[in-house]
Amino acid sequence: MPKLVVAGTAYEIVEQLTTVGRAPDNTILIDDPSVSGHHAQLELNGEIYRLKDLGSTNGTRVNGVPITETTLRIDDRIRFGGIEARFEADTTGSQPLPNVEQVEARPAEMSAAPVDFANASPFRARTKDRDPSRTAVFAAAAIAILAFVISMVAVLAMHAPVL
Repeated sequence: MPKLVVAGTAYEIVEQLTTVGRAPDNTILIDDPSVSGHHAQLELNGEIYRLKDLGSTNGTRVNGVPITETTLRIDDRIRFGGIEARFEADTTGSQPLPNVEQVEARPAEMSAAPVDFANASPFRARTKDRDPSRTAVFAAAAIAILAFVISMVAVLAMHAPVL
């Protein structure tokens, strides 16, 4: 049987006619001032459930659309006045999850990467060995830039003769 989940509480719909409202004689009782005494009803026609608003003050909406009568589909969102509900499928035929076995944690026997392991990173791996020629080129470039800056300072520091 399908269920109507209202504010976190699931009601299995087992009767041919299920009434929803604030009055105590309803099948599904919703104690909220925005819900009318006899707000709506769900009726089973063959294998189809029809939802009908019973002239409620604050109305009934299905998936955000105001309705007077409509056919319900699984996972429809229903709003009785200011209360949200959801029409859900029958889940009694589903299997429960199996019990979890206790697994004993042990350290790895070896920590070496497999032979066919490839790095998935888009960045190159850092090398620990420095290339001496590369270091020499950077040092020479740094000395050249330093010599250029010193010569520029010396030129700017010269005073031109006064005429």
